[in-house]
Amino acid sequence: MMRKMRENTKFIMLITALAFVALMVFEWGMDASGRGSGGVGEIGSVGRTSVMYDEYQTTYRGLYDQVSRSQDEPISTVQNREIEDAAFEQVVQRILIEQELRRRGIRVTDDEIRQAVRFSPLPEFRNNPAFMTEGEFDLQKYQAFLTSPAADVGLLLELESIYRDFISEQKLLRQIGSGIFVSDAQLWDDFVYRNEMVEVSYVALDPIQRISDSEVELTDREVDRYYRDNQEDYALPARARVRLAVLEKTPTAADTAAILQRAEDLRAEIQGGVEFSEVAARESVDPGSAADGGSLGTFGRGAMVPAFEEVVFSIPVGTISDPVLTPFGVHVIQVEQRWADSAQARHILLPLERTDDSEFELLAQADSLEGLTTTRTLDEATRILGTAPPQEVEITQDFPFVPAAGELNEGADWIFEDVPELNEVSPVFESEQAFYAMELLSSSPAGYLSLEDAREGIRQTLLAEKKLEMARTTGQALVEAARQSGGLEQAAQAQGLQVQQAGPFARSSFVPGLGRHNAAIGAAFALTEGQVSPVVVTESNAYAIQLNRHIPAERSQWEAQLDGQRQAMLADLRSERLEQWLDGLRSQAEVADRRAEVFRQAEEMAEQGPQIPMVF
Repeated sequence: MMRKMRENTKFIMLITALAFVALMVFEWGMDASGRGSGGVGEIGSVGRTSVMYDEYQTTYRGLYDQVSRSQDEPISTVQNREIEDAAFEQVVQRILIEQELRRRGIRVTDDEIRQAVRFSPLPEFRNNPAFMTEGEFDLQKYQAFLTSPAADVGLLLELESIYRDFISEQKLLRQIGSGIFVSDAQLWDDFVYRNEMVEVSYVALDPIQRISDSEVELTDREVDRYYRDNQEDYALPARARVRLAVLEKTPTAADTAAILQRAEDLRAEIQGGVEFSEVAARESVDPGSAADGGSLGTFGRGAMVPAFEEVVFSIPVGTISDPVLTPFGVHVIQVEQRWADSAQARHILLPLERTDDSEFELLAQADSLEGLTTTRTLDEATRILGTAPPQEVEITQDFPFVPAAGELNEGADWIFEDVPELNEVSPVFESEQAFYAMELLSSSPAGYLSLEDAREGIRQTLLAEKKLEMARTTGQALVEAARQSGGLEQAAQAQGLQVQQAGPFARSSFVPGLGRHNAAIGAAFALTEGQVSPVVVTESNAYAIQLNRHIPAERSQWEAQLDGQRQAMLADLRSERLEQWLDGLRSQAEVADRRAEVFRQAEEMAEQGPQIPMVF
């Protein structure tokens, strides 16, 4: 709970500040700059159309809720920044589409909306049990609802707005996607690509393993030339050495003890007569079983983590287990039935997380650390707090990661964008795993790895290239011998090489020994039965391949699925056309993003507090 409050603090402050700005505009007739009321609430523009804060905030909140529901861990600062940017882009895209609708004169009639509402219900209605008859959606029940008093004016107006937007955008999409045509020849080629198969014999020449470094001639001049020609491959990001103080968010021993005690209390409650299913539905955080009274169904040995499984296959059937600690949390388990290699059980899962008191203590430590470092070093601050001493670590601008604290994105921005003085201490930042502060010890700008440091890596690269070329020569002799002798097997045996088999496989398959989507796979499909390929060189190997069997795509199977394939390909092409159209529309639009400026002003006003105008 406290973590959520802390994450939302900035958001809450912004709402408060912007609400105060609105008060000044409408009640006092002046904006934050003193220039009158025009433009307040605007955080950007698309041409002459304003991007308004309310619409942006609604979109942001919807995206935030979607992401929050899709993951167990709290939304990180980096994720939040991505959500903010995605929300702004969605609003921009919506405005661009509305502008295009007006430009094209696309309109939606009231009759079109009425027909859509009556005969094309939204998923929320289709899945509503109130409109079901014997488990199937009943259109008559839905239509009767629309004309009943239960469908109030507010709901009907909301439906009108939804369908008006949807129908107008569908008309626009039809115009954008008009002219897209998929021929039978295209569909057949696509089907063949996915369904034609081959079986092959092949020899992998494995030059890296079979050719020793001593067999390859490589000069220092070649290494020097490679370094000059490929210097960008040796670019180094900006890096810094810092002293890092970390306050980890992981639960403490006391937190674990508290969760175990909570599990003991629930076990006692069940033993006292309360139904296990009732407690599970109320307390368990396992979304897959809680609604079903904690039921895990029937599962076999090896399906659960060892600690859980050990209890399931050892306690008496029907009893309630002691609390069981696993990587997922703390479990209370009841085995309903058990056989030799399987069991039927239910459980209550409690998360291993900090208690509210522990969370408050962590936040207080973070605040204290930030206060102490305004006048003290990190060493002194952590000593006073009694927390773990700082550690010296190196971070880079493109990958600011430390195992104890996770991704230090805000810290990297402070170092590489704000450019602090040496020995300056940062504010306290927050990652998904911890609160942390940094003291800058040294930094170096982006540059290039020196030739001497790069030399050994370049040598290995050039050795590999030369070995591949040597393997090509060996392979050419093998291929010639195979063509003369009538087969790869006999030629390979004569040269002491091993022939391997592969297939049947399609063009899109991953083939052990050959790989996927590479020259070797392509070459296999270019052969006729019995034919031996030229030497095929991939990124790290060389092959000689013989086609043993070709399995053509069945035209009858293609015809049986043709309609579905056509619709799927048309949908893909329309989506691709839409994406290209939106990209083009966005690239030509004059979009101004003023969020940073507006929010900064709002934060400054929030810090200053409301300035009540003097009345004389």
